[in-house]
Amino acid sequence: MTDLETMPQIDFDTITDSENETSEPTSAHIVKAGPGENGAAIVLEARVMGTPIEALCGFVWVPSKDPKQLPVCQKCKDVYEMYKSFSDNVNRDTPVD
Repeated sequence: MTDLETMPQIDFDTITDSENETSEPTSAHIVKAGPGENGAAIVLEARVMGTPIEALCGFVWVPSKDPKQLPVCQKCKDVYEMYKSFSDNVNRDTPVD
């Protein structure tokens, strides 16, 4: 028989600055898109393939509802407006649906 060795208990800090929601959205979110990417194309692909996507506010979900029937997420709007104010190359007044 081998001897069992007891390891010390390690406490991991699980507190984070923000909570990521992963449930069905109750508001329309603005999708994270890289340079040259189209947000509408990202949403369409995620809807067809069933893959999760991430919004500017950190919300992760698989799109299934028509976002035009939901109010726009205030956190996403704030992040988008901040990005728009710091970016010289953004020419849109509203995000792509």
